[in-house]
Amino acid sequence: MRRSRLATLALTLAASVGVTLSLAAPAQAAPSDRYVALGDSYASGVGADSYTSESGNCLRSTNAYPALYNTNIKPASYRSVACSGATTADVINSQLSALSSTTTLVSVTVGGNDVGFANIMSTCVLQGETQCVAAVQSAMNVARTSMPGRLANVYNGIKSRSPSARVVVVGYPVFYQLGTTCVGLSATSRAKINEGINLLDDITRTAAVSAGFTFADVRSIFVGHQLCSYGTKWLHALNVLSLSKSYHPTAAGQSGGYYPVFRSAAG
Repeated sequence: MRRSRLATLALTLAASVGVTLSLAAPAQAAPSDRYVALGDSYASGVGADSYTSESGNCLRSTNAYPALYNTNIKPASYRSVACSGATTADVINSQLSALSSTTTLVSVTVGGNDVGFANIMSTCVLQGETQCVAAVQSAMNVARTSMPGRLANVYNGIKSRSPSARVVVVGYPVFYQLGTTCVGLSATSRAKINEGINLLDDITRTAAVSAGFTFADVRSIFVGHQLCSYGTKWLHALNVLSLSKSYHPTAAGQSGGYYPVFRSAAG
């Protein structure tokens, strides 16, 4: 799907500026893109600070991966409507209207709020291992039964509004490095949380590929930068002074983790 779209772009350019230019690397075509970013707090940049005043409670950061793409690549147009707390229903009802038939690049990160990321982490921190494992298992059951359909509805909405766009579905990092000495949650709780995130990412990848979209998997690049790792942390741990930041990427996590993975997938 992606190759065919690039081929179409190459033929269009060839008609006006010659075959040599039309075969240039995809990165050279990126400035002509009309880019729209959709999704939840991981796309808006919660935890990365430097929030724009226009975004209000959506907390869109200039350090978020869509904004970094805009700064570095300078597409022909850019708009982010990603919003903290957004679910798949919110994307459909409140964000897809930002798309049009002229949109050529779309990114979307969504699904975590549908399965209750925030509530799960609150349960795990406040109620202990037994309740934590049960909360994650319940969310995994919801993910298996509901998320394929919910994601398909989002992806079909994107295709309907922007049928010619390249669409990159960006996943979530696994929170914890296991097998290390780590204070806070038990090893069992950390492993279960990771299991739940991996399941959601795998379901999302399957749905994205089925829709003909590209899945940008950030799990590998975050290894060594997770909570309980020995490297520089790219995720906020529990922050009682700013709860919204908890378990979200830092600015370094957006620039060192999310951005290069999205940049590579966007072409």
